[in-house]
Amino acid sequence: MAPLRGAKRRKRQAERAMPVAAQAMPAPAGGDWWDGFARRLAAGQFSKDCQNFESVFKMSKKTFDYLCSLISGDFTRKTQSFRNFRFGDKAILGVEDQVAVALLRLTTGESLLSIGNRFGMNHSAISNITWKFIEALEERAASHLKWPTPEEMATIKAKFEKIQGLPNCCGAIDTTHILMCSSAQPNSNVWLDGENRNSMVLQAIVDADMRFRDVVSGWPGSLNDSCILRTSGFYRLCEKGARLDGQMELPGEPGGSVVREYILGDASYPLLPWLMTPYQENGLSPAKGEFNKRHAATIMVVQGALANLKERWQVLKGELWRPDKHRLPRIIYVCCLLTNIMIDFEDAARGGMPPSHNHDDGYRQQFSDVADVGAAAQRDLLCQYMSRIGSSLPA
Repeated sequence: MAPLRGAKRRKRQAERAMPVAAQAMPAPAGGDWWDGFARRLAAGQFSKDCQNFESVFKMSKKTFDYLCSLISGDFTRKTQSFRNFRFGDKAILGVEDQVAVALLRLTTGESLLSIGNRFGMNHSAISNITWKFIEALEERAASHLKWPTPEEMATIKAKFEKIQGLPNCCGAIDTTHILMCSSAQPNSNVWLDGENRNSMVLQAIVDADMRFRDVVSGWPGSLNDSCILRTSGFYRLCEKGARLDGQMELPGEPGGSVVREYILGDASYPLLPWLMTPYQENGLSPAKGEFNKRHAATIMVVQGALANLKERWQVLKGELWRPDKHRLPRIIYVCCLLTNIMIDFEDAARGGMPPSHNHDDGYRQQFSDVADVGAAAQRDLLCQYMSRIGSSLPA
């Protein structure tokens, strides 16, 4: 097929229309990579403060350098793919440049077109770079998001018990909605959630340090929390005893007072032997009310983790413009991976608990009335134990 008439002329006009600031910013010979990149950011009016690395990327230079070293082999082999994608200084993108562009896409949530305009690059270049970064991290950084080893789990239990005294607790679970603009695609109604918004759900289990330990995404917003849990691999592993099967004898309790390992979830989840939820009946006794209070204070770790996830990786906040529903789960997963890497590196830019734990603004609390008989007995045992030692716990 012959090229469209006028295509070359339009291409030359587009090149002449490249932002002047982007064309005029050569990288300094030698010198630090960040110096040159900060000048490009300033020239493209990307940020009011482009001199501070952490304010731009929301991570330390140490973490950034680790990401570059982690995936440098993949990006070096694929450099040829980007020979036509250049900054205004006409330099082929190095590993640092590509990682920086991908991180800016994830941290700012700006459109591909908007970021491309700031650097004098077309939006397809930004998309390709970001996707190569995501693919590389999926392959190279998977070890940063995994279920704890027995040694790690012992530490996690101790940290959870230190929060509000709950013994043998191994994690906390919750879900959050990633909003998407409406789509005219077939079966698009399946993505409509209970608040009549198009969304994809992320289910996450975190430890006491707000590190993601198990994540499931890709399910449409029309499914409730309980349904998503039951379709997950984590649920199947727990049901057959491959996870959360350890037991602990409660100190100071009558003989045989043993509790199984468990995670905590809110009222939207079923009460299961390995999943402790709060009491929901009316007229709670003081002991049950105190258990609910301690329970709610402990699961703040997962609420905080999800709030931080959306705040740090703005690509997950707000409505995504007709995202690829096959790629979005992988983007969500990589944002969780990046969060864990920052925790593992004790990155000071990570911060602690967010001022607000509301990661699903506008969504009403879901409720499940499913309760396993054995699980109810274990929760009562925990409630009695917490009531007995309550005076020695943090308020």
